[in-house]
Amino acid sequence: MFTGIIAERGTVVAVDSTGKSAVITLSAPTLAADLPLGGSIAVDGCCLTATSNDGHTFTVDVMGESLARTTIGGLQAGDTVNLERCVPAGGRLDGHVVQGHVDGVGILAEREPLENWHRLRFSVPGNLAPYIAEKGSIAVDGVSLTVTAVSAPEEGDQWFEVGLIPATLSETGLGSKPVGAAVNLEVDVMAKYAARLMAFQGVTA
Repeated sequence: MFTGIIAERGTVVAVDSTGKSAVITLSAPTLAADLPLGGSIAVDGCCLTATSNDGHTFTVDVMGESLARTTIGGLQAGDTVNLERCVPAGGRLDGHVVQGHVDGVGILAEREPLENWHRLRFSVPGNLAPYIAEKGSIAVDGVSLTVTAVSAPEEGDQWFEVGLIPATLSETGLGSKPVGAAVNLEVDVMAKYAARLMAFQGVTA
């Protein structure tokens, strides 16, 4: 489990693709220092497993499902990514419950710089829109954020908005993300479980 509080910005050193899978090497001196083999780490919000570590760089194996359904498949050497280690037992839950299971990919549609903060609007796949609520939580590239506005259900193109404070702008990749860029989205796990329970009761989510 993660909380959506980014601990370090890592750099992609290499991407070795082998058909429908890949091995990605990342540089992250702070997190790599105590990342055990088999340890879980969220890379731009996608939960992956460390397969080697020299104390400065580490590798992760990425299967085809993750390559196809997240932005991880588009990473190249030199790209930077948001990194977070899993929460230890008894650790603080400063963000919200994040599983590292990406639900879909959104697109940064608008960015408006305002005094001391930025307003970002993301387009979202229609199947995810019902799980996103104003003042609810969402993980964008692994960053825990509060939803500030959402599109109406009858709108053709679904979207949501968030506000980024200076710390988030400077310490995560969202601060420099250009309009048109793709992002990993994970909706609130409680919304997904509620919808699933309702579906079994014959109620449309």
